[in-house]
Amino acid sequence: MDSSDDQRPLRTSEDLLELFRASEKPRSEFRIGTEAEKFAVDSDSGAPLQYEGPHGITRIFAALVALGWREERETPDGPVIALLRDKASITLEPGSQLELSGAAVVDIHQTRVELDQHLTELAPISKEMNLTWLGVGFHPLAKQSELGWVPKQRYAIMRDYLPERGSGGRDMMQRTATVQANFDFSDEADALRKLVICLKLAPLVNALGANSPFSEGRLSGFKSRRGQVWLNMDPARSGMLPALLRAHQPGYRDYVEWALDAGMFLIRRHGVPVHNTGQTFRDFMDNGFEGERATFGDWKTHLNTLFPEARLKSTLEVRSSDSLPARLGCAIPALFTGLLYDEQALAEAESLARELDVDALLQARPALVKHGLEAQVGGRPMRALAERILELAEGGLSRRNCRNARGEDERVHLRPLTSLVQSGKTPADALLEGLNEGRVPSIGEIIQRVHI
Repeated sequence: MDSSDDQRPLRTSEDLLELFRASEKPRSEFRIGTEAEKFAVDSDSGAPLQYEGPHGITRIFAALVALGWREERETPDGPVIALLRDKASITLEPGSQLELSGAAVVDIHQTRVELDQHLTELAPISKEMNLTWLGVGFHPLAKQSELGWVPKQRYAIMRDYLPERGSGGRDMMQRTATVQANFDFSDEADALRKLVICLKLAPLVNALGANSPFSEGRLSGFKSRRGQVWLNMDPARSGMLPALLRAHQPGYRDYVEWALDAGMFLIRRHGVPVHNTGQTFRDFMDNGFEGERATFGDWKTHLNTLFPEARLKSTLEVRSSDSLPARLGCAIPALFTGLLYDEQALAEAESLARELDVDALLQARPALVKHGLEAQVGGRPMRALAERILELAEGGLSRRNCRNARGEDERVHLRPLTSLVQSGKTPADALLEGLNEGRVPSIGEIIQRVHI
């Protein structure tokens, strides 16, 4: 479904399924898209990156425009809120986290090239501005009050609305960072099969890749402080979708039924935002808002404002991981590529997911974000579950047999994380080596530990 359809009115609930059906692809056209977020701080003081000013995002954007990126604004005279080049983009999260959204590529080797090129392009302006980029899931130094707001229309609404729906709302926006991956599906059964697997494995993947043990210059007490934030988010638009997971044979309609009852942020008419904050999409379809009726474009906008651990749009997006340093930056996309794009691994992952009781997973989430591999899920050690997930993913990547110029298959991108887990460590454990609860690390030491 292309943008020319955006103004078409939604007439029946069947129309809501169209976006997903139109996105189905033959397996030969399956691709991988990766989104990686990161923070920047002053290398000496640890002061967080802001949007404007001589040490702000706008200066970084200007440097990247000189390298062929082009500016994107929400309105012709509005502030720059993203950069575009070819089929990739650089976007901003509310607290000035910088996100590379890569093109849809065939294999993880290409993802690695994208990430390396991006960091290479950032290096000169980062040196000039005395910035260090941090590959970590929660801002390790900044208080919430020290972070500004990116002037994107949607973010102003979210800033006011989300804290009313959960104590983690503002921290989610300003102080968390993630690495996400997008995958294709061939039909409804394939889409829901993958969605269920990704939702059930989400808290386990977050635990094995936990990478946010610091907060405001101290040990946070969590292996994944980011994961803890997400436990306190708007429950109507986030989480594991337990009703869908409990469905006997879930389909597109189960996802739609969940999405219909989440509060909206806004609709756009002729480029102008119309705030209908909190109205459910179900009510908007039934009753409209200030004379406006629901369109396909409104539905696409709404789906983009939902934040479950894995979500359906024109692709399946997995969202469960903390941001990671460059050496581990392709590990999570590689993990899910191995699980989802090899038929044997997909069947094995589905079997593992069936073993995981929904209630046990929900009950285990607080312990998983706090303890990582040391937690248990329904009496099963998390470390053993992590090793099993990585084993399945490595098998899938091996059978895909996609090789780079050095003859390495895609397992090369997963192995650094696999090695950590096999030694009983998450990335957070590696960051904490030599520290204990009684010692407060210096700003410089934290920056050195978490730099990208």
